[in-house]
This record gives sequence, C-alpha cells and structure tokens, in this order.
Amino acid sequence: MTDRILTVRMEAHPADSNTLDRYEATGGYATLRKALVEMSPEQIRDEVKAANLRGRGGAGFPAGVKWGFLAPAEPRYLVINADESEPGTFKDRQLLERDPHQLIEGIVLSSYALGVNHAFIYIRGEYARPARRVQRAVEEAYDAGYLGENILDSGLALDVMVHLGAGAYICGEETALLNSLEGRRGEPRLKPPFPAVEGLYAKPTIVNNVETISNIPWIIANGGSAYDAIGPEGSRGTRIFSLSGHVARPGNYEVVMGMTWREMIYQIGGGIRDGNELKCWIPGGASAPWFTPAVLDEPVTLDDAGRLGSMLGSGGIVVMDETTDVVAAALSIVKFFAHESCGQCTPCREGATWLERILQRIVTGHGREADIGLLLDVCDNISPGLRWPPAQTTICPLGPSLVSPITSIMTHFRSEVEAMIRHAEPAGV
Repeated sequence: MTDRILTVRMEAHPADSNTLDRYEATGGYATLRKALVEMSPEQIRDEVKAANLRGRGGAGFPAGVKWGFLAPAEPRYLVINADESEPGTFKDRQLLERDPHQLIEGIVLSSYALGVNHAFIYIRGEYARPARRVQRAVEEAYDAGYLGENILDSGLALDVMVHLGAGAYICGEETALLNSLEGRRGEPRLKPPFPAVEGLYAKPTIVNNVETISNIPWIIANGGSAYDAIGPEGSRGTRIFSLSGHVARPGNYEVVMGMTWREMIYQIGGGIRDGNELKCWIPGGASAPWFTPAVLDEPVTLDDAGRLGSMLGSGGIVVMDETTDVVAAALSIVKFFAHESCGQCTPCREGATWLERILQRIVTGHGREADIGLLLDVCDNISPGLRWPPAQTTICPLGPSLVSPITSIMTHFRSEVEAMIRHAEPAGV
C-alpha cells in the first residue's frame, strides 16, 4: 500500500485484487517468506517501532510502542478491529474488499513478532461483502500454507478466525469489541487493566485497526526507516482518508500527510460541488469537533489537528457547504450517538436523549431561549469543561462524541442556533 507515495484514489484496483493469485502475482507474501527465514520476532518489532507508525483507528497511538506493552503471559492474542462504524469513514471497507490478503500477510507478520498463535478479525455486522471476501481470503491462505500449522516450514502456527459483530457502534471501542468477541454485551471495560495486559479471555491482547496492520508488509519489506522518511514528523507514512459530503470528487484517497486542508478539499476533493462556498467540515469522523475555513491553510497532520482543537480520528472527512443547516446536521449526529449508546454510564445514557430532544425541539421550531444554556449545561455534565482533548464522566469516549457537534455549532454558528429559536434568518446567511 505505502509504495504509492503520491495521492492515490483508492479505486484503481483490478477486479480480482481480492484473490490470492492476484496478490501473489504482485509480490504478495514474498515479504512473509523472507521475514520468517531472515528475521527474528524482535527484529520485526524493532522495524515497526522505527517506522513510527501511528494507529489508523482513531487514537493515533504508535503501534510499535503499543506492541511493547504486551505482557509475557501465554497465550497471547491479536485482534483486528474491522468494526468500522464511525459515520463518514469507509476506508477499511475498501481494504477488506479489495486487499484482504495484504491484511492477512500483516496479521501473520505481526503474530510472528508478538508470539501469537491465535488471531481474530472482528468485522462490522453490516459489512456482509467485506466479510465474505475476507473469509474467502483466509481459506485461500490456509490452503496455500500461509495460515495453519508450520507456516512455510517455519515452525510458526497461526489460526485466524473471522467474526462478525451484531451491528453496534460501540464495539469499535477496543474493550467493548473484546466483550462482544467473548459473547458478552458490547460494553466498554474500565481501564486499567489495558488489553495488552488483560484483554481477550483475560489474556494479553493487541488490538489494531485494519489499515494499521495493512501497513506492516510494506514496513518489513522496505524497513522502518524508509517508512519513517515519508511524511512530516508525528504523522509518518501514508494515510487513507474517506472524503465525503459536498465535494465534487468524494472517495477514499491515500495521501502523504502534511498537505493543507485547502489542498485536501479543493485539489483532491475537486472543490465544493455546484459552485457553492465551503461552510465547515468534520476532520475525523462524526466524533470530531468541526473546522471552518479559517483553518484551511493548516497542515493535515495528527498533531496539528489536535492543536486546533479536533482530531483526524478514523480519517473520515465530511464536508458541508453554505446550504447546510448546521443545527440539523448536529441533530443527526447526536441522534446517531444517542441510539448507539450502550447505556452503561448514566451521563451518556440519559444525557444523549436529553440532547437529542432539545435539538429536536429547536429544529422543529419550538426552541426556547433557555435551550442554549440547557444544551451547554448537559454537555458540561458529560464532558466537563467542554475543552479539547475532552474530559469525560463516562467509561468510553462516546459521551464526549455527543458533545462535539453541539460545541462546534455553539462555537462557530451560535447565531444560527439563536436565529432558529427566534424564527429569524441568521445574519449573513
């Protein structure tokens, strides 16, 4: 994947790119063959750490450092988080459908490095086609000797299981995913202990995102230093962004981070459709606070997004033009999170419904002047201080995710909220 340094639209795949024959014809599994003979597990771990590969699932934690936390107890597990349920994100779906063997090779290399003999691919329940493709690829890999006992006569044994979730957003959170994988309710766990110490079946477990593990074959083939030479410091390598909304060319794009948001939206995305003006955008999936044109010339990096009060998250960029009703947009996001709350924590369980009802009242023309203060008060009870990075009164970040769209419209478009309450058009719109 990462040998394509220039921006690549993730649609230029042959129809059979998901098959073993095509993957092997383009060099697939050659890295695995070489690594099992020439490299020790420690050397693979060192290369991943040297690459400074940061997780592509949302948190952006360095993968090599995370691997280093894995406790020495046996057995150990590797779990691939393919529960891509963040609104606005669809990159992993394309990797699962079109490059499943790349993921499998990354899993085998990672398992060899971590001393793992059982790996799991947890796929979002709604991803029927990707799940079929991955299951077929796993079966092909078993038949070809890339999975199972004594892989390529190396002595390595690895079994991979494909598991479909039941369609819960919260199972994208790693500990809720582990509960679901164990057959329990998909509810987040209190941390510590962290999964690397006590994860699946209370054993040491590494949970990594699909895109993260799909980078491993390239890193091992070319070296961690080569990967670390791509992109700006803190945001090494390429990254896939899911660009959607009011842009002329929506889609998945693999880019080297460090470009500006203006380049992302106007060059890669082709600008705003129908000749409209840009109003705002969500930079990292529905959980992320929104950006406005004032930051168009800021770099697209993990650290710069954090400095500006948001995050790149799962890489889902949702662009909104001047015709967007931002209050209705915020309601749509809050309604989603309210529906997906697991109900374990009171602030999220109760606050989500309150926020949805208040916004619904405003959007339908029954808003009250006191609703603005009420919205912010409920938000403050879920995420105290209303700051970034968020504080939270809940076990997992779903609570603060509820707050992000509301604080965004209150920060950037408060006049529109007030005008909707007064049944008047906001100034300048």
